[in-house]
Amino acid sequence: MSETYALQKRTPEVVPPSPPPGTPSSADNSGKLKPPGRLVSLDAYRGFIMIMLAANGFGIAKFASLPENSEVWNNWDYDWFQRLKFHFTHPDWSSITGWMGVSFWDMIQPSFMFMVGVAMPFSYSRRAVMGSPSKWLTLHALWRAIVLVLMGVFLYSLSKGQTNWIFTNVLAQIGLGYFFTYLLLGRSTTVQVATIAAILVGYWGLFVMNPPPEDFDYEGLQVSEERDEIYTGRFAAWSKNSNVGHTFDVWFLNKLRMPVEDGVDPELTKESAGPIRRWWFSSPEKYTHNGGGYLTLNFVPSIATMLLGVLCGQLMLSRRSHGDKLRRLLIGGALCLVLGIAAHHTVCPIVKRIWTPSWVLFSGGYTMWMLAGFYVLFDVLPLKKLAFPLVVVGMNSIAMYMMGQMLRGWTTNKVVKTHFAGVLQSAFGPHAVDTDHIGAMVLPTATFAVFWLVAYWMYRNRFFVKV
Repeated sequence: MSETYALQKRTPEVVPPSPPPGTPSSADNSGKLKPPGRLVSLDAYRGFIMIMLAANGFGIAKFASLPENSEVWNNWDYDWFQRLKFHFTHPDWSSITGWMGVSFWDMIQPSFMFMVGVAMPFSYSRRAVMGSPSKWLTLHALWRAIVLVLMGVFLYSLSKGQTNWIFTNVLAQIGLGYFFTYLLLGRSTTVQVATIAAILVGYWGLFVMNPPPEDFDYEGLQVSEERDEIYTGRFAAWSKNSNVGHTFDVWFLNKLRMPVEDGVDPELTKESAGPIRRWWFSSPEKYTHNGGGYLTLNFVPSIATMLLGVLCGQLMLSRRSHGDKLRRLLIGGALCLVLGIAAHHTVCPIVKRIWTPSWVLFSGGYTMWMLAGFYVLFDVLPLKKLAFPLVVVGMNSIAMYMMGQMLRGWTTNKVVKTHFAGVLQSAFGPHAVDTDHIGAMVLPTATFAVFWLVAYWMYRNRFFVKV
């Protein structure tokens, strides 16, 4: 996710990583340092997550939401799809079920952020070996962060009449924390772990010291006690749209707008502002809350998620054996998971929507285990060729993400339905393009197939979108 904005050409060979520059084995026969190669498991992991997003979960959640009396369930197991639906939707608030259960769909964003961290040691080691001065690496990291934030704002503005300054999109969240994470790249493991601890403890303290008043008015904030979005007692500070992050957004996001006030002509207010404010910061709509409870400040604990990725990236770039790397990933994942669950029962609940410190640890455990799984399959075992469909997407993740966000509807209606409806109906029956039938899964899957073919064409022609 953290690689490019301009179309560039790059050789797409997938090779195992070389040791970091400066070690004896990172030089060729002439003594010249070699840039680290690509980590197949990382490209495959990134591709897998991106496929799920671009394919909109292959329509499983929408299909499972069809009425129980629909004729489609004559051929499909309704109860089985209801259980599967949980993993393709975000829970209402709490992100843990049972003792350690989690929705797969809740793992999409932390996987994104974790993989950004894993890729950073590879990316900047490669640039350093190729001769980029330190100051240019720093400027590049800053530029990448700014572009990612603006891309996130752009996507949130697609359905609006003007620029919508909201920062909860995954790209914006990565961008807000990217430069701070970069500044810790190359520091000692002790410093990086201490920073993670400081972020989690500090963020926990910020919330705990600013709980909502007991008579807080939840009306109009899309908060439901029935959906367990309101906590009491020591967890009250983590309730939906009544926490310090929500208070910050109400203050900060309205600074980026010009809300209409009673008795004031909005056009006069607009005319009295400077040109930049009129062009990009003149939304008359007052910000009151986020319907899902998401927060701009989520990027702060997300830095800890990316730092966990940096730690794992440094591990994967090291000269340790496959077995040692795998063992450390599994133990590290287990430790994070145990700490996250312990925190959930003692200091703060596991809530992905507001990226609680316990969620950082809990999700960090799962992302480490997922990386370990892909590492075994595609870097340890001789199965690299099987990773190819995932790598095609993983090496052009920005392009795939933007296609999924911007072109899904157009591709479905103007390409799939217009040109391939007959083919799909022959293969899957007369309801293959009906969204209230089997088409709920067939259409997003076919749409993704079009996206994959575009990514494959880009891969074959060595075009890779980078930031």
